[in-house]
Amino acid sequence: MMTAEHILKEKDRPMITIESGATVMDAVQIMKKNNVGSIVIKDGNTIVGLYTERELLFNVTDPAFDIHKACLREYMVEDLNCAPHDASIHQLQDNLLGKCLRYVLIQKEGKTIGLISAGDVTRADLVEHEKTLHSVSWAYYEDWKWSKKK
Repeated sequence: MMTAEHILKEKDRPMITIESGATVMDAVQIMKKNNVGSIVIKDGNTIVGLYTERELLFNVTDPAFDIHKACLREYMVEDLNCAPHDASIHQLQDNLLGKCLRYVLIQKEGKTIGLISAGDVTRADLVEHEKTLHSVSWAYYEDWKWSKKK
């Protein structure tokens, strides 16, 4: 079965990061350029938060919010969701769905190696199901007929 690390390798995309002192506008521009819905916030080499489209949606409704001046460290999500690199698709789904989250950081040997979205996990699950269906010998079922009940 596919693991979190396999999903990251198939995704083949680096984790997009920005420093915590940057503005929300800086983050949004990088997210747009990279066509992603989230960005990992760092202080030096340490991951300290996450900023997503959802945070932006909630922030813009605040009349005091100025996207050009708002500092990421004041608006980022700090309660980060993590999973081990060897977590299965089902464990990742349980983690994301159980906590109503859209992103999970993947860790290996004490280091964060990537970020996976709920969409990434759903895609991996569908790929696994497709592989299973193609591995089934349909010959057994070709002449399978149900008799009608009278």
